[in-house]
Amino acid sequence: MGSELDRGREREPGRGAGAGPGAGASPYPVPDAAAYLGGRWRIERTVYDLRAGVEGSFRGTAEFRPDPAGPGLLHVEEGHLRWGGAEQPASRTLRLRPRPDGTAEVEFADGRPFHDLDLRTGRWNTVHPCAADRYAGSFTVTGPDTWHLEWRVAGPAKDHLLRSHYRRLG
Repeated sequence: MGSELDRGREREPGRGAGAGPGAGASPYPVPDAAAYLGGRWRIERTVYDLRAGVEGSFRGTAEFRPDPAGPGLLHVEEGHLRWGGAEQPASRTLRLRPRPDGTAEVEFADGRPFHDLDLRTGRWNTVHPCAADRYAGSFTVTGPDTWHLEWRVAGPAKDHLLRSHYRRLG
């Protein structure tokens, strides 16, 4: 029986049936990504450095709120990252720019493009090149108040797997 890190490798996206977040769960179609994501969410994220064999975690909240800089939502994550025996505050900010068809464009906080987002079938796969690294993302909406996100980051600088579970806060 392998470690959790080994089991993480076995379930990497694109590595066979059932790979990815929410595998086995029926997708929950979302006609409007911005309307669905609006509000506050609890995040539980596991971070694997597959090259070094190190595992960490992030616990916190995500809030999708109106963006004062323009149309759309500001996506702010705040919490604590446990990595290498230490725990420290961590945060990130993204922008969600809705489109009339219910899809959205996701941008970094500085306005650079990150990826498209289409949750209309309840599942979405996307790729973002970052220098020589490749970020492959898989989104799965599993219900009105739960969704999963997995990023597989591969390249000369990183070999990471990030698995995030989001649950709406009341």
